[in-house]
Amino acid sequence: MDISKAEIASAAAASANDTVPELRGAEILVKSLQAENVKYVWGYPGGAVLHIYDAFYKQDTIQHVLVRHEQAAVHAADGYARATGDVGVALVTSGPGVTNAITGIATAYMDSIPMVIITGQVPSHAIGLDAFQECDTVGITRPIVKHNFLVKDVRQMAETMKKAFHIARTGRPGPVVVDIPKDVSFNKTPYAGYPESVEMRSYSPVRKGHGGQIRKALQLLMHAKRPYIYTGGGVLLSNASAELRTLVDMLGYPCTNTLMGLGAYPATDPKFLGMLGMHGTVEANNAMQNCDVLLAVGARFDDRVIGNPKHFAQNDRKIIHIDIDPSSISKRVKVDIPIVGDVKDVLTELIAMIKESGLKPDADALGGWWNTIDGWRKRDCLRYDRANKDVIKPQFVIETLWNMTKDVDTYITSDVGQHQMWAAQFYKFNEPRRWINSGGLGTMGVGIPYAMGIKLAKPDSEVYCVTGEGSVQMCIQELSTCLQYNTPIKVMALNNRYLGMVRQWQELDYEGRYSHSYMDALPNFVKLAEAYGHVGMLIERPQDVEPALREARKLKDRTVFMDFRTDPTENVFPMVQAGKGITEMLLGSEDL
Repeated sequence: MDISKAEIASAAAASANDTVPELRGAEILVKSLQAENVKYVWGYPGGAVLHIYDAFYKQDTIQHVLVRHEQAAVHAADGYARATGDVGVALVTSGPGVTNAITGIATAYMDSIPMVIITGQVPSHAIGLDAFQECDTVGITRPIVKHNFLVKDVRQMAETMKKAFHIARTGRPGPVVVDIPKDVSFNKTPYAGYPESVEMRSYSPVRKGHGGQIRKALQLLMHAKRPYIYTGGGVLLSNASAELRTLVDMLGYPCTNTLMGLGAYPATDPKFLGMLGMHGTVEANNAMQNCDVLLAVGARFDDRVIGNPKHFAQNDRKIIHIDIDPSSISKRVKVDIPIVGDVKDVLTELIAMIKESGLKPDADALGGWWNTIDGWRKRDCLRYDRANKDVIKPQFVIETLWNMTKDVDTYITSDVGQHQMWAAQFYKFNEPRRWINSGGLGTMGVGIPYAMGIKLAKPDSEVYCVTGEGSVQMCIQELSTCLQYNTPIKVMALNNRYLGMVRQWQELDYEGRYSHSYMDALPNFVKLAEAYGHVGMLIERPQDVEPALREARKLKDRTVFMDFRTDPTENVFPMVQAGKGITEMLLGSEDL
């Protein structure tokens, strides 16, 4: 693709003369993004990237979205990547532009999101001399990226961009930073085209799993008495939801998703036991602890899932672990059958082997296992006071949203805290990539930028940001971006006047000493939304929840901020406290 439609004639003339055109580094950068089929770039200009912004001005195939803070640029590109599976792209200037972007980069890194972040740098001759707006971008970002590059020569621009996109999207995905000094973006070099392929001797991720290991896994799975399938975000990143569903349905085994894996298997299917972990269901956690064969797919046994590793290791079980990242296998929990490979490829091969083998699960043992699970299910661990007509229960807001949107294509983003857990527990995600939240880093403020990025990618879908009055204020300035770029999202603030999750821990572990967790001097969110050019709603009674949501949905072309005044005393249950095992759950206030 040419840098703009207007250049088609001149490009044709150049080829007729059989000459290689000379382009500036910034122009090569834009051509590289076009060759990678990039549709959107989120960014914020500054001195070090002005040549790049000038090149963007001269093209008309990539839309640049001007955010109000660099952190939001990376979050919005991140949300876009999570919802579409494409590489998200952000552009920031040097110095504070880079440091403002750090939280967004770390957020993407922890959740293995494919991204390319282009950063401006001071001119090459000034690097290391404490120049204005200089920082060591490569050094600062090294621990929170999959890889980073400093482009020292304009002749390296196209190849570096090809490598960056290749690294970001292959293997275990992740963010890649490309740091470009200002002179490199200005200098010219002959441009013969974007590379069609790239080879890196030191980078060759494995896709295909070892056949012998998969056969061992097959034998273990088919002879299991109490099998369990535990899946994480790797299933979504590999676009392997269809294969997972085929496997679970073929075997009839119980299945659970992590917070990051929700939607990989339909939440409304009886074989789904709900989310597991710190705020998981009784049935999901008990099955995890008491199974005899555990198939872990694209998950990493993190601390919020298995709780205390010593408690988890008390019960003897055989573990099969499928992951594209060999460093994730046996990192926290020793496994018996490691399978390194792409989840989609490995599951496809496993399904084919099961069909060929003619083996069937032990129906009697499986029936007994399901009876045990059904006994755990009867505890109804997600119950709450549905009869309360005096105050809005946050769970009720999420359930109402689910009932209203379950038959339409809906994306839910969240910030981090109690509202995030209630959304995960009470919105039944039946499709992949519809639940967009920060898992590994737990970043407050991502909700609105995520929703902005998704709405640009999915303009015909309904996009909701479930947030709290604390989280939402961290990137609330992006409501301005929503107006400028016409991304009509619906913001649902579960406003309990507290930093809810902090308050909950203080109630449980600190004898009710609520140190700086009460949100004093909150803004009038309705007026604030209106000041940004949007619609604001205040909802204070349970009977007004559904009408408010119905009205917001009718306003398809407007961003709507709904301020739900919820019960300030409500806690998220079940809950596994720090240091406890995953079956040592608090189920409600009666356990306190």
